[in-house]
Amino acid sequence: MENWYLPITIVPGLGLLILSTSNLMVTLSNEIDAMIENSKQEATIVIKLKQLKLLNMAMVFFYVAVALLLVSAVGNGLYTIDKASLYISVLAIIFALIGLISLIIYSFRAVSIRQNQFKNKQD
Repeated sequence: MENWYLPITIVPGLGLLILSTSNLMVTLSNEIDAMIENSKQEATIVIKLKQLKLLNMAMVFFYVAVALLLVSAVGNGLYTIDKASLYISVLAIIFALIGLISLIIYSFRAVSIRQNQFKNKQD
């Protein structure tokens, strides 16, 4: 019962990641919307829609991680299920890491998309 608070200490950090990722999603969605209205760059729109899907996947992993951390803390605090709580916490950290890897992939792809857009404008 003494370590129930450990999983809860990770939740605010994941909350900040969720907030920043949702801001990225809104910005990207607005950018895609503007590109669709102009309907000039269909290939770029398709790539950006894949980026939006990647951000959405990262959000899902972060949400699952937060849920698992909360279940772990409540389970350990109320029922003292130490081993199960540890496994649930490790699973939550794995989900959070997958979400972070998704954000890293998004970042690399976003730079290459911008570089391609810049090349296309110069041609």
